[in-house]
Amino acid sequence: MTDTYTGADLFVDALEQYGVQHLFGNPGTTELPIMNALSESEVEYVLGLQEDVATGMAAGYASTRRYHADDDPEVCPVGVANLHITPGLAHGTGNIFGAEYGGAPMVVTAGNHELDFRHEEPILTGDLEELVDQFCKYSAEVTHIDALPMMIRRAFRVAMTPPTGPVFLALPADVMQTETDASPERLGPIPDAGGGDPAQIEAAADHFVEADQPVLVLGDHVARAGKEAVDAAVRLAEATGARVHGEILAGEVNYPTDHDQWISFIGPDEGIASMLMDTDTIGLVGCSTNTTLMRHEQPLISEDTTTIQVSSDAWEVGKNQPADAAVIGDPGRVMDAIAERVEARLSDEDRQERLDYVQTMKAGLESTMQDMGEDEKPEGETRSSKAELVDNMKAVDPDTYIVDEGVTSKFALLTRFPMAPEQYLSNKGGGLGYGLPASIGAAFAEDLRDDPRNVVGYIGDGSYLYYPNAIYSAARYDLDLTVVVPDNRNYRILKDNTMKMLGGEEDDYEFVGMDFEPHVDIPKNAESHGARGHLVETPEEFPEVYEEALNSEGTDVIDVLVHD
Repeated sequence: MTDTYTGADLFVDALEQYGVQHLFGNPGTTELPIMNALSESEVEYVLGLQEDVATGMAAGYASTRRYHADDDPEVCPVGVANLHITPGLAHGTGNIFGAEYGGAPMVVTAGNHELDFRHEEPILTGDLEELVDQFCKYSAEVTHIDALPMMIRRAFRVAMTPPTGPVFLALPADVMQTETDASPERLGPIPDAGGGDPAQIEAAADHFVEADQPVLVLGDHVARAGKEAVDAAVRLAEATGARVHGEILAGEVNYPTDHDQWISFIGPDEGIASMLMDTDTIGLVGCSTNTTLMRHEQPLISEDTTTIQVSSDAWEVGKNQPADAAVIGDPGRVMDAIAERVEARLSDEDRQERLDYVQTMKAGLESTMQDMGEDEKPEGETRSSKAELVDNMKAVDPDTYIVDEGVTSKFALLTRFPMAPEQYLSNKGGGLGYGLPASIGAAFAEDLRDDPRNVVGYIGDGSYLYYPNAIYSAARYDLDLTVVVPDNRNYRILKDNTMKMLGGEEDDYEFVGMDFEPHVDIPKNAESHGARGHLVETPEEFPEVYEEALNSEGTDVIDVLVHD
């Protein structure tokens, strides 16, 4: 022990200065200088039992704190994770990938061997930057103590600047132990993506005015731009008389789902997606995953459709469809600017005609949308349907903050549970194992508020079983969290995709490796990690168990048997 001020001390001081309150991680020897510096810091270290749990918690924390920052600009929305050199970083890449798709502003760090020792290729050696660069906005290694303050500041700014996402810094053990008289650099204000090209905004307004039956498809860059952007989406929809959908694989609420012009989220199958986007004029705003789960045979949007594209991410504009108007900028500011022009140019009569058509379409599509969230209940079946489970959740508490990785249970949630902005967060990247750690990170974030919301992880059994040990972190830190597990004891999504890809009926297949036989006792597993575990075998049992869990302090895991 020495009294010298080192790179590790500077790193931890920078976290404090930038408003970071939690550091998620799983430590190793190369991270010991940072662990020691944390012992005298106000930053709380959150132990995950595996590195992908740590990155998943950091991602859920970041996405939730971004919502809080929308109300309080003093809130730092960055989730920070510290991993253990090459194997630890490799473990953590699954949920760094998820954070990339989810736009979570994260700073991921990992220790590394001393710079003058690597030529001997010691144990755990690897190229950290190459390993993680494909999932990050920026990745680098701090190879000199003098560069440390600038590179930390840069990492935070890149993570927070739209389009938000994860960044990576490697922190060699010798740099972290080097004495320094430097201090953390000031972070400075973070700009939004700007107001957009005025000429393209004019063109977008012209296209909307000239449209017959415009459609708006809203993606998650809208929600990430804040509540004002969601309000701007409502203004644009009302100005244009458009029907409104959420993009394929939307992971956030980009439009209030109880609004008259809201129709649905778009499903990931070609037939429903192309049907919902079949129109003369379409606006794609803030979209990033608006394509099908599997290869589609025909274009999802007709080549004859006039397409208006708006995004804070230049890569997404014109990526999959040609753009007739292309605006790069803050989605909220751009939609307000387009709406202002359309309001002045479109007659009330034309607008009302479009709105009447939206209501006709909505009524015609209602049964189709409901069918997407319902399963036919076999005669004599005692287990809950996914629809019954969602209806019971809504009846007990319609205002919970839901972190979702329900997979085949997802559409019951999206079609039956009205969602307000900033009430819903989902695994957008598709890799299982994100939702449970993210729900724990969200609970950490909510715990920082004066009036925290109930946090509910809605996690399919296949997803839950990726990282059941994540529950240890929730229990260790006494988090208020309720995890609802729709449990059909199989990888239903793979069975469905087998039939879509290869044809035939369910009885034609053995479905190798897709059933959990014998099943895992999820309640006992949760109890072994310090939570309260509950098994619910019928829909009638659920409301009482769920309400008690929401009203109790600590962590509850409710395993709900559901049929397919």
